[in-house]
Amino acid sequence: MFHYTVETTKTPELAIEALTENLKTEKFGVLWQLDMKEKLHEKGVEFEMPYQILEVCNPVEAKRVLSENVLVGYFLPCKLAVYVENGTTKIGMPKPTALIGFVENDELMSIAADIEKRLTACIDKSV
Repeated sequence: MFHYTVETTKTPELAIEALTENLKTEKFGVLWQLDMKEKLHEKGVEFEMPYQILEVCNPVEAKRVLSENVLVGYFLPCKLAVYVENGTTKIGMPKPTALIGFVENDELMSIAADIEKRLTACIDKSV
């Protein structure tokens, strides 16, 4: 499976608040937060599902993977999504190991596995 997704009883706002705090413990910061419902509405397209995309980065890890292979920049920053589907708030991300698999580099796969473990822990603590 290319993604990791969990459900929570929290509202999207509370889930994002908890996720942002948990990311800080792993030295990840939120670079940007996109409200897809609002952005599509601005463009004249109605989309009723609350859907937030957070782009997050740990600068030390970003430097590490880019120094190994600049093509990894195609996958950066890491994306996390918080959305409501069928009345349930979900938090998810594409797995870094799934993305890095396209580069076919054992050292990068090891780094991606560590990052994935850390981001998954942040998500799990946010539930």
